[in-house]
Amino acid sequence: MRRAAAELAARCEGQVNRLARELAERRFAAIPDYADLPADMRDLEIAATARYAIRQFLRMAAGTPVDRDDLRLFRERAAQRAEEGVPLATLLTTYHIGAEVIWDALVAEARPDETDALLMLARLQLRGTNRVVVAVTEAYQAERAALLDERREAVRDVARALLAGEAAGAAAARYGIPLADAYLVLDLRLKDGPANAGVAERRVLRRIRAGLEGFGEGTPLMLPDERGVRVLLPSHAAERLPELARLLVGAGTPDVPVIAGAARSQGTADVPDASRQAARIAGIAQATGRPAGVYELGDVLLDYHLTGPGDSGRVVAAALDPLDAHPELLETLRAFLDGDMDRRRAAAALAVHPNTVDNRLARIARLVGADPRTTRGMLLCATALTLRGRGGRA
Repeated sequence: MRRAAAELAARCEGQVNRLARELAERRFAAIPDYADLPADMRDLEIAATARYAIRQFLRMAAGTPVDRDDLRLFRERAAQRAEEGVPLATLLTTYHIGAEVIWDALVAEARPDETDALLMLARLQLRGTNRVVVAVTEAYQAERAALLDERREAVRDVARALLAGEAAGAAAARYGIPLADAYLVLDLRLKDGPANAGVAERRVLRRIRAGLEGFGEGTPLMLPDERGVRVLLPSHAAERLPELARLLVGAGTPDVPVIAGAARSQGTADVPDASRQAARIAGIAQATGRPAGVYELGDVLLDYHLTGPGDSGRVVAAALDPLDAHPELLETLRAFLDGDMDRRRAAAALAVHPNTVDNRLARIARLVGADPRTTRGMLLCATALTLRGRGGRA
């Protein structure tokens, strides 16, 4: 039976060129994007690989020894297709179509008394196809992993440059990474940070990376550091901050919550300043035990201003800007604070009913976003009034 199988395979060797053409035609029909491949790839490389694969199988089936490194060409082509961005499914489909073409040729050539030989060749073909597909898949995935590592390092190089205030245009152009005009800078904090990340932390980081890859337009620039991960997103991502917050919080777990500080740059030159602000915000949110979430300056404004020198004086003073159009509310706020937060004393000073003071304080809370009847709200409002008296200087 082995001899009959070899004779049947040998009779098909003269059909290699025809079979390769038929394989190409079937590819056109079965793979929609096959016709869009570059002509030199489609008509030269792939056609040559098809002829090599068909000839190799027929010779093996006919009993001719094959090169010990008979899979080398398949691996090389798989790496090329991975680099060129051809989907793995498209690549593997071509090999299965090739197996069908060879099988159809064998069936057409087989005589009535060669059924057993045909069955033996079917077994050989299944084994051979599986061997090739495994080699092609491994080579493709290895190349894609290498490309992904290279891409990630390129992204980190661009992020490093921007965060250091250095020109990033050359590196970005070299790797095909588009630069935004301005950025939303995030400082993400995990419980133990990437340096001590365990399995749970690494899984959270992978979910964050995957989620950000699909978030809006542009390339998310991510750079791990000893505290967490710094992320630069095109500035228009700030318009979707609630959605972004849900994505990041959802990527975390009860054991590995995600806290992020967010700051917006005006261009690329001030990305380092935005990064420092985001880091300070994240540190405050984490140190004060706030729940998982994304925090901006306004969310931690008083803590930010009181915990160090910097850029928040004018922002704190501006917290009361919504009251400028309501002089009676500013007057009420001053009277309430001057009266040690006693509504009756404030009402007496203003010559109004205490309920009027209550109503005005409620309006102040809605307009400012901080309730002066609470400790934190009182501190913020008092600080803002003091800074406004000094011209808003920190």
